Amino acid sequence: VFPSLAQAQASVANEVYQELGQPSVFLFCPTEYCSSLCSPSPSQSCYLQTIGQELLPGIGVIWTGPKVVSQELSAALLEEVEAVLRRRPVIWDNLYANDYDCRRVFLGPYMGRAPGLMSRLHGLLLNPNCELQANFVPIHTLGTWFRSELGRCAHPDHAGAEAVAALGDSRGAQEGSYSPQEALELALRDWVAEINQQALEPGR
Repeated sequence: VFPSLAQAQASVANEVYQELGQPSVFLFCPTEYCSSLCSPSPSQSCYLQTIGQELLPGIGVIWTGPKVVSQELSAALLEEVEAVLRRRPVIWDNLYANDYDCRRVFLGPYMGRAPGLMSRLHGLLLNPNCELQANFVPIHTLGTWFRSELGRCAHPDHAGAEAVAALGDSRGAQEGSYSPQEALELALRDWVAEINQQALEPGR
C-alpha cells in the first residue's frame, strides 16, 4: 500500500494522533533515531526527509543524538536534525541508561551537553539507571543544568557569549554557566542529607 516504510509509519502515526484528538503530547520514535543509524547522515536520509514532510507538525519526534548513548550533544547536530524533521526534536537521553549492561551504574553529573541547547529542544527525557536510588545524582544535576538553561533563556545576550564554552567543562566558563563539578558537589551534599534523614526514620 505504501511506497516506503517512512510513509507507512507517518500515515499510521498521523491517523492515531488525529483519532486521539491531537493531544498536546504525542511522541513518535523513528526507526532512525540517532545519527549512527542514518544513511548516510541525518540531513541526507531519505527516511528522515519523508518523516519530516509527512508527519503532522503537532507530533514530537524522539532523537538520542549522535549515537544511541551519546556522550555529547551539540547545537550543530540539533540544527541539522531540526531542519530535516521540520521541528525541534525531543531528546531521549540515554546518558545514564544501564539496561544494556546492568553491571554498570552511572553516578556522575549531567554533562556533555552544549550551553544553550534547551532553546533547540521540544523536550528532554532522561533514561535513568535501572536501580532507583542510583538516580539521585543524575536527576539532581539534570535539574541544576535545567535551571542554568532557564537563566540562559532569560538572558540571551549573556547566553550567546557562553556558547563557545567547552562541552561539559567548567574550566573557563563564565560566571553563572553550568558547572558539572559544582552540580555534582551540590547533588552529593543533598544526597548525604537525604540518606541521613532516612536513617533517622523509625524502623531504619
